Amino acid sequence: MRARLIASGFVLVALAIPGCGTESTTDTASMPVLSTRAIVGRLELPWDMAFLEDGTMFFTEKCRGLSVRLPSGEIRKLYGMRGSSGYAASSEDLFCEGQGGMMGVAVDPDFATNRAVFVYSSAKFANGPVNLVMRVKVDPSFSKVSERSDIVADIAYKSKASNHPFGGPGSHNGGRIRFSPADGYLYITTGDNHKGIAPTSPVIIAGKILRVDRDGKAAPGNQPPPGFDPRVFTFGHRNPQGIAFRPGDNRPFAAEHGPWHSDEVTALVNGGNAGWDPRPNMAGRAECPDDYCGYSPNQMAAMDPRLRAEYMPMTDLQTYPDAMRPAWNNNGLSQGLLCNTFLSGAKWKAWDGRMVVGFSGIGIHGTPFGNRLDVLKISADGLRATSETVSWPTAAGRFRSAVQGPDGNLYVAIEDQGVIYRVTPE
Repeated sequence: MRARLIASGFVLVALAIPGCGTESTTDTASMPVLSTRAIVGRLELPWDMAFLEDGTMFFTEKCRGLSVRLPSGEIRKLYGMRGSSGYAASSEDLFCEGQGGMMGVAVDPDFATNRAVFVYSSAKFANGPVNLVMRVKVDPSFSKVSERSDIVADIAYKSKASNHPFGGPGSHNGGRIRFSPADGYLYITTGDNHKGIAPTSPVIIAGKILRVDRDGKAAPGNQPPPGFDPRVFTFGHRNPQGIAFRPGDNRPFAAEHGPWHSDEVTALVNGGNAGWDPRPNMAGRAECPDDYCGYSPNQMAAMDPRLRAEYMPMTDLQTYPDAMRPAWNNNGLSQGLLCNTFLSGAKWKAWDGRMVVGFSGIGIHGTPFGNRLDVLKISADGLRATSETVSWPTAAGRFRSAVQGPDGNLYVAIEDQGVIYRVTPE
């Protein structure tokens, strides 16, 4: 372990932590020296960020709305949700509840010509609540938005509490959206809503990752199983809340919040099954509350190492031997894997080309080592990884979003602090 003092910031510590049972071999002398600076504060539950090339940063607050930070540092509130104030415009159909709210944000690759920004949000219509992805147009002065179009408006939302632990409304809501630099299509992560049939259902848009065009139509070349919604890129997910594209080959990788015993990072395969199937009465499972086997009794055994072999895995290779295999599984712990991004550039030294993942780590499910960022070295085939932990020297809270900016620096949003930081390799 090596710690380095940074005059302009504070100490960051790199710890070698095994991933999937393998040890990190990075020489600490080749790691970047990091400093940090808070660039936006006094936020309420910051959830995501997206950049323009000049450093303009769009960001969301889960229970407030969409704002923009200009290169000068000025912040303008653009589009708020129900109950918010101070925004140039707001909409009563957008709401915040539990894990739902205004979440992912992505900038159109052709923003310079079409001024389009995309946002994932929970919304309540006459026939009930849903999650949707909307496209809005930002005016040239970055003062307001217009021309809202809901390009995907049928993503499932959990609207009621359930008779099992952690079953509140809005649970397992997914919510990350990203444009692929390779094909220009929009990838959308959706959670399973604590609905046992959802991840393997061909028609319920939950427990899936979608790939669509800018109007929300299925991207040509999607290869879901027969009978599936053509927008589906992968299925069999629990609660993927991160998606990022590896520099060089632009392969998509999902970061997924697992059950009692597992968080996973997985290289996605077009049409692939992530292997999560929480339906009851499969493979001799006991009865499950609300027909959802994602918690007790099928998961509680994971809390006892002597019973580890008995729990239901997130990637069920016994039932689905052809499922996509995770590159990394957080050493058998569940700590709320919330976001991921790749680092790129020589100033990141040994971390150039590696993935950063962020955790909520609030002692969830009784597991230690939370409130942290990990740096993953993933093999070329996407099937193996080692990890190193970058520990935040203060009580950090949930690392909700991690994005590399156009300046090459890493930007992280810490939900509990209400702060967005810039992390710079010196």
